[in-house]
Amino acid sequence: MKKSFFSFLNTVNKALLPKLSDKDPNSLTKLQKGVLAYRYFVLINSMD
Repeated sequence: MKKSFFSFLNTVNKALLPKLSDKDPNSLTKLQKGVLAYRYFVLINSMD
């Protein structure tokens, strides 16, 4: 159940949230860093 929930969140994130992988992490704002951390958290939990 946990994996399917995070897998669903991951597909929603891909569709709605911006991609920040091409930018330098040091130049991101705090909000962008939070979005990046959230996307990473969901991705890691969907792979377990």
